Amino acid sequence: MKKHVKSTLVKILAALALAFACVAVADTFASTTSTSQTVQAARKLSKKEKAAKRWIAMRESGGSYTARNGVCYGKYQLNISYLGGNLSPKNQERVADNYVYGRYGSWVNAKRFWLAHNWY
Repeated sequence: MKKHVKSTLVKILAALALAFACVAVADTFASTTSTSQTVQAARKLSKKEKAAKRWIAMRESGGSYTARNGVCYGKYQLNISYLGGNLSPKNQERVADNYVYGRYGSWVNAKRFWLAHNWY
């Protein structure tokens, strides 16, 4: 009888853990979608944002979409894994915007960080 109770308890705990994992994945997906929508809305950059983005690109790669430095690639010298195998300029722009807005909130803030640390 004790084995049956123990087995049932283990199954219940496993089901709860699985349910919790599903909720966590759904929450992550929802916040990622929200972040992407925020970045999409931010596509129309102010003059200051454009200038900061251009400044970073020139420091990182000289503005080249094909620049390489170890595992970093492209105009914004992102880790190549971030690009998901798509090295196109359009994807580099999208991924760079997602990275910068997700990490710094703006290109101006990313430039401030770059000036303080010589990387972003």
